[in-house]
Amino acid sequence: MASASGFSAIDTGLSLDSLLLLLPHELVAMTSVIAMLVIAIGRNHFRTALVTFSGLALASLCAGLQLAEALELGMSSQLTPLFLVDSFSVTAVLLICLSSLALALMGYAYLFELDEAKDEYQLMLLLATLGALTLASAAHFATVLIGLEMLSMALYGMIAYTLHGSTQGASNLEAAVKYLVLSAVASATLLFGAALVFAETGTLTIAALDAGSDSLLFQIGLIMVLIGLGFKLSLVPLHLWTPDVYQGAPLPAAATLATIGKAAVAAFLMRLASGAMLMEIDAVWGLLALVAVASIVAGNLLALRQPNLKRLLAYSSIAHMGYFLVAILASEGGADLDVALLYLLVYCVLSLGAFACVTLASSSERESSDFNDFSGLFWRSPWLAFALSVMFLGLAGIPLTAGFIAKFQLFFQAATASEWGLLAAVIVGSSIGLYYYLRLIFQMLMLPESVEPEPGSDARVGLRDLGVESLASLVVLGILTLIVLWSGVYPEPLLSFVEAVAQAL
Repeated sequence: MASASGFSAIDTGLSLDSLLLLLPHELVAMTSVIAMLVIAIGRNHFRTALVTFSGLALASLCAGLQLAEALELGMSSQLTPLFLVDSFSVTAVLLICLSSLALALMGYAYLFELDEAKDEYQLMLLLATLGALTLASAAHFATVLIGLEMLSMALYGMIAYTLHGSTQGASNLEAAVKYLVLSAVASATLLFGAALVFAETGTLTIAALDAGSDSLLFQIGLIMVLIGLGFKLSLVPLHLWTPDVYQGAPLPAAATLATIGKAAVAAFLMRLASGAMLMEIDAVWGLLALVAVASIVAGNLLALRQPNLKRLLAYSSIAHMGYFLVAILASEGGADLDVALLYLLVYCVLSLGAFACVTLASSSERESSDFNDFSGLFWRSPWLAFALSVMFLGLAGIPLTAGFIAKFQLFFQAATASEWGLLAAVIVGSSIGLYYYLRLIFQMLMLPESVEPEPGSDARVGLRDLGVESLASLVVLGILTLIVLWSGVYPEPLLSFVEAVAQAL
């Protein structure tokens, strides 16, 4: 039975206290049902969006209160074999809820001028959020599969979301079909791997998986599970879908893929690395090290010549997931995952900020994603150019940004663990990444008279009228920019928070 505070060591029943621990999940689920009813009664984008904002805000508030309690008590609670609620899982839940709230606000401004049906976007975002929350709190492979499929099925619809029935819609459909087929293969691989693990160990509980670590069948099953997760994280060689899907998907859908889609899977991978003792199996560690190095090198090299900003962010995400994997590999057998958690948090903030900038410069009729669209942006819209520069400098790991703190901690951890090969890959990849991040900043600083827009490009990027519908997006972008700069100048609170949360693993 759970204690009055809401947290206990083991809670296998379904008491009222147990249900309260899953309140963020329940609020998101209830919000999705209410949103369906609101849409059925009468289509009104503002009303549907308001329901979505309110539900995600309440879920974020509950997750924040739970996190404060979990950190204070230093305890965890397992709700049946399916869910584990501790400071780490609640942190992942809070990150996903806040990211979804930001995505909902960005999506409202993006779809505001759309004449066709647009209420379904908010509904699909809620369902994707619920799947991500389920995955982030999973303690059993049954929960993992339910959460992963719920997340993926909502993303299929978001990627295929048509805009004005134009050629953009055809591109969306192509991207959605590609993601559907490859994601189905990845899910089947993960499911078969889980079956092999169960055949060897007799359990699908994550915490008990290290029981069969000496068995070849167990290791093969675990590798197949990692292959399924590697697809969702866009790790090489499972990355080929990423640039095409990012480019074809509407900006809010691409932002969802880059943030909550990756955050939920990365959180589960950290749980798996800690509970199943992945880092102590030589074959698994060696394979992951090879994948990490390949992701860093391939992601950065392929981004060098990209003229499309969405494709560049796709290749950038491949490289950053490689850095994240290095943080796990250098974590002393999965016992010290605070750097991996720090990198995940910083990456989500920077990706949200970058996509928020591009979304504000675009409309549902035409996305501003080519580099030429941003030429001379600093002279037309200095605030937008400044925010986008901060996000790209953070992704590049330049000092005075949160990205530098995360990259520095990664360097230090790899050096402390004497993983010189991984450290060399991180240094080389970061050096290459400087070029394409700074290339966009240079493009934005070009003088207006030296810019020659290509036919069809929008010379008014950053100057379009931003109405009341964009006010919330502007506030979100301002908050994200302050977080990136403040954490880069004074990182101590963030580092202390991450260290306290990672102790739950």
